[in-house]
Amino acid sequence: MNKLISRITPGGRFWVISVPYLWLFLFFLAPFAIVLKISFSAAAIAIPPYEPLFQYVEQSLAIALNFGNYIFLSQDSLYFAAYLGSIKIAFFSTLICLALGYPMAYAIARSPREKQLVYLLLVMMPTWTAILIRVYAWMGILSTNGLLNSALMSIGLIDTPMQILNTNTAVYIGVVYAYLPFMVLPLYANLVKHDHTLLEAAMDLGAGKVKAFWKVTVPLSKSGIIAGSMLVFIPVVGEFVIPELLGGPETLMIGKILWQEFFNNRDWPVASALAIIMLAILLIPIILFHYNQSRAMERNA
Repeated sequence: MNKLISRITPGGRFWVISVPYLWLFLFFLAPFAIVLKISFSAAAIAIPPYEPLFQYVEQSLAIALNFGNYIFLSQDSLYFAAYLGSIKIAFFSTLICLALGYPMAYAIARSPREKQLVYLLLVMMPTWTAILIRVYAWMGILSTNGLLNSALMSIGLIDTPMQILNTNTAVYIGVVYAYLPFMVLPLYANLVKHDHTLLEAAMDLGAGKVKAFWKVTVPLSKSGIIAGSMLVFIPVVGEFVIPELLGGPETLMIGKILWQEFFNNRDWPVASALAIIMLAILLIPIILFHYNQSRAMERNA
């Protein structure tokens, strides 16, 4: 492999590296620059519904930066509550996914080799169906006359139907159901590579099964835990479909607010400013994740 890399000419290296950079530029940096530009403009009754940021007037280029959108967001408690609500739901959903996903991933990793693929397919099969269809199915399950209430009433656990749909509880159920596979897969990829003789050595030294698990398996699976948590936490912060269909009026998430600003209020500058602030918030866990990954690579080098 090293001989092959050494044979690549400088020009070849450039073309190999340029492809992912071009992809990153076209599908991340360019859209991000457009959203950033709109966030510094002002709303207008026009198509598109905002004032131009750059104007060429009398042979001179004028740049009109409008910071009013960010000032407006900082003064309205609704948007602050939406950010807090998104982070809260994403945080607790990640913890629930970790609590459910770790035993699942551990059981799959410790199962016979010929059965692991079957178990992984069972975990991944729900993701083969569109998220909208799956969320609509949960609406039928959690509604007042749905399958869950009917089952609980038929066995006598409750006398009247519970109000689950259009609450934060329904949002948590939908989020955990939709994102649990993204927690299981990184954990499985980590746990399946563990050397089981380390647990045997720990138990030979006097540690019980539980203590050996916490002292050996959990620390070794740290990178899988962090990767799975990032794969759940980051997209849940901007989730729109699940809180819109399963949540109620008290469910404040930034994805719903973004939708309302873009399509209901037609205030693209404020919506763009909301998106920029959300990306800035998400940069914190992304930077921490990359820092942890680089530290892990240095230790393994």
